[in-house]
Amino acid sequence: MQTAVKPYRRQRKNKISKVEILTEAQKLAFAPITFQVLALLIDYNILQTISESPMTREQVMQKCNLPKYTVFTLFDAALCAGIVQKDENGLYSATSLGEAFLLDPMTAANFNFVKDVCYLGAHELKESFEKNIPAGLQKYYINSKTIYEILPELPEQMLKSWYEFDHYYSDDCFGEVLKIMFEAPAQKVFDIGGNTGKFERACLAFSKDCTVNMIDLPPNIEKAEKEFERENADFSRLKLHSLDILKPENNLPDMSGTAGALSVILMSQFLDCFSEEQILHILNKIGEKINEHTKVFILEPFIDNQFFAGAAHALSHISLYFTCMANGCSKMYNEADMKDIIKNSKLKVAKAHYNIGKYDYTLLECIKA
Repeated sequence: MQTAVKPYRRQRKNKISKVEILTEAQKLAFAPITFQVLALLIDYNILQTISESPMTREQVMQKCNLPKYTVFTLFDAALCAGIVQKDENGLYSATSLGEAFLLDPMTAANFNFVKDVCYLGAHELKESFEKNIPAGLQKYYINSKTIYEILPELPEQMLKSWYEFDHYYSDDCFGEVLKIMFEAPAQKVFDIGGNTGKFERACLAFSKDCTVNMIDLPPNIEKAEKEFERENADFSRLKLHSLDILKPENNLPDMSGTAGALSVILMSQFLDCFSEEQILHILNKIGEKINEHTKVFILEPFIDNQFFAGAAHALSHISLYFTCMANGCSKMYNEADMKDIIKNSKLKVAKAHYNIGKYDYTLLECIKA
């Protein structure tokens, strides 16, 4: 009688044990609560306190004026989460992981953005996907089609964290971007989606010969105008255009350049605020207003161009902010996906500039197709 031979199966290298898998699963299962534990450690000044000097739990109670139940319960969870550590003398201190939330500006910006802008609304992801609406924004904050048209109306802390997050990444790129944009003399600059006007300020300081045009939604233009007036800005070189670019009846200004003085257009972290169909509409609208002496620059932190896994992780999750809080239809894109949209528009990619800034932005340089 012939013995049955089991089929050969190659063993996986570095196989993770079932216990390790289940441990990671528990971390995910309780992640929303761990997030709030970290938020309270920061809000109660506990993390900062034990980062400066290791302490017993009783000392923390006295230093931070907190009851035993609060401190002991938070430390139990924080210890298991790797946020704090305890030595043989019972002294608690912040781990390197915990200190990242105190000392690393990127981590702090991301954390505050999720805590103050995204956390509540994330509960409405399912409805947001099914209805293509920002259900989290509409349920917990303001019943608006998008977050952009009502930004000034958001709660103060929420708005503060939104701006700090938005500015933290793109502002780092402006120095490099301006050098590329002005490689050839540029007379007119158009910033579509200028937000608070930070690029406008940088551009006016960089070149004394250009006119800068900021294009954005009425609430953003109104807020930016007040700030520019307060700063006594030179409006002879600064023009503000208040319009919703998605509305067919709203025309963009003429963006044509000349052989000796180009026109340049920048969209910095702007197109990720729209769906693929809306991006195509915007690019075609731009294509109709430019000539062969106009360059269009698209600045984006594409997911597939990130050197660090943590950056790709953050960007892919920021897409879910767009889903439940911003507009219900946009996301952070991969470079290949964006190029496919451009290929179907009235523009074409002439050149790509990589590793812009310290956060691996990509600058796509486009011209009229």
